[in-house]
Amino acid sequence: MAQLKAISPTSSINLASCGPKRNTLSNPDNFICSRKFSSLQELSGKSSSLHGHAIVSNNGPISLTHKNRGIRAVLSSDTGAEASKATKGGGLRGKLNKVVLAYSGGLDTSVIVPWLRENYGCEVVCFTADVGQGIKELDGLEEKAKASGACQLVVKDLKEEFVRDYIFPCLRAGAVYERKYLLGTSMARPVIAKAMVDVAREVGADAKKKIFTNILSIQVRFELTFFALNPELNVVAPWREWDITGREDAIEYAKKHNVPVPVTKKSIYSRDRNLWHLSHEGDILEDPANEPKKDMYMMSVDPEDAPNQPEYVEIGIDSGIPVSLDGNTLSPASLLAELNEIGGRHGIGRIDLVENRLVGMKSRGVYETPGGTILFNAVRELETLTLDRETIQVKDSLALKYAELVYAGRWFDPLRESMDAFMEKITETTTGSVTLKLYKGSVSVTGRTSPYSLYREDISSFESGDIYDQADAAGFIRLYGLPMRVRAMLKKGI
Repeated sequence: MAQLKAISPTSSINLASCGPKRNTLSNPDNFICSRKFSSLQELSGKSSSLHGHAIVSNNGPISLTHKNRGIRAVLSSDTGAEASKATKGGGLRGKLNKVVLAYSGGLDTSVIVPWLRENYGCEVVCFTADVGQGIKELDGLEEKAKASGACQLVVKDLKEEFVRDYIFPCLRAGAVYERKYLLGTSMARPVIAKAMVDVAREVGADAKKKIFTNILSIQVRFELTFFALNPELNVVAPWREWDITGREDAIEYAKKHNVPVPVTKKSIYSRDRNLWHLSHEGDILEDPANEPKKDMYMMSVDPEDAPNQPEYVEIGIDSGIPVSLDGNTLSPASLLAELNEIGGRHGIGRIDLVENRLVGMKSRGVYETPGGTILFNAVRELETLTLDRETIQVKDSLALKYAELVYAGRWFDPLRESMDAFMEKITETTTGSVTLKLYKGSVSVTGRTSPYSLYREDISSFESGDIYDQADAAGFIRLYGLPMRVRAMLKKGI
C-alpha cells in the first residue's frame, strides 16, 4: 500500500497510510492521506468539508512541495500484486497509468474507482479538497476509498486559499451574477480544479478524472481550468462515456465489483456547500411557484425565529478586502466562518433565484450566504465614501462582466485577470470600517468611516458657503438643462 511521508528540514513525520489506522495532524495545510481530524476547530467549525479529487501513480517515489511552508511530501508505493494487477495490460477502453480522481465518497465516486480500473487499467488515488463543505463528509472517507479499489486517499485543506484568492477578489470586484447570486459554487470550482492539476503534475499523472456531476456548467468550470493550466493532460469524464444511467444501475455495478454501497439517507434536494454558501436545488424547488420548506435551510434560522434584539458588527476593510471583525484581525477563512455563524443565527443571506444556466436553460435555486451577504454589504458601503461617481459606475459595469466570466468557468481567462488588476488598483483607497445592524434577515448599515473618505462635512453642509456657494447653482442648471430647453423651443417653433 502507498504511504505519504512529510519531510521538514528538521524532522521526518509519517503522516498517514492507506491502512485502517488513522493519524492526526495539527497542520491542515499539508497533503494528507485518510486522516482523522481531532476537533471541529481544526476544520473551522461547522464550515469545513471536502470536495472530491484524486491522484493515481505507479511510478514509485514522487515529491510534493508545499509552497508556503517548505514541507516536502514523498509518496512511496509498495510493489504488491494489487498495484500491478490494476495496471497490467490496460482496460476495456485503453490504457492510462495515473489518474487524478475527484472524490467525495458517495455512490457515484465509489463506483467510478472500479470503473476506471476496469476501463483504463490504472491505479486510482482519491483526492479530496476541503473548501468548507462540512465535517460530516470527511467521516469514513479512507475506508470508502480503499473498499472501492483506490490505492490511496489524499486530502488537501484549501479553505484559506479559497477565501483569500478566489472569494475576496470577487467580493472586491462586486461580482454578482444576475442581480442576486454571489457565485458560491462558481468560485469554488477553479480552486479545486487548480489543486487537481497541481497534484497531477507533481505525481506525473497522464489523466485527470472529474466525476462530480453530469451538469454541463460544472463540467465546463473544471475543464476550462484544466485547459488553462495544463492542456497536455487528458480528461476522463465517465458521465460522457459509461452506460450507467441512474442510481439503480450504479448500485448494481457496485455489487458486481464488490464495492460497498455507501449507506446514506438520500436527500430530496441537490446541495452544494462550501465556506461561502449552501445551495439547494431539486424536488419542490423545480416549480418556481412553490415556497421553500422551512426545514430545508441548514446554515441560517428562519428570520421569523431569529433573536428579537439586533446585533451589531464592525467589519474592517483594507484596500477592498475584509480583514477584521469587531477590531480583531482574522485570517480570511476564520473571518468568513465567524460571520457565517453570526449571520446564520439572524437569518441573514437567504435568496431565492431563477437563474440562466450557461447553456441557456433556466433553473431555480435557493442559496444561503450569511457571512458573504454581510461582507458584500460592508465593502459596497465603504465604496460610497472612497470612490467618486464615475469610478463607481465603471466599476459596477465591469462587475457584471466579471461575474459572467466567473460563472462561466473562465477564472484563468486573461480578461478576468486584467479586470482583477483594475479592481485592485481602483480599490487601493477603499480602507476603513463599516458597522452593520443584523436583525431578522436584514442587514442595515449604521456607520462607515475611512481615512480616504471623499465625503467632506464642510462641503456637504448647507450652512457653509466657503467652498460650495448656493448662487453657483443658477448657472449650472442653465447649462446642464440647455439640451432640454433647446428641444422644447424647437417643438414650440421658438
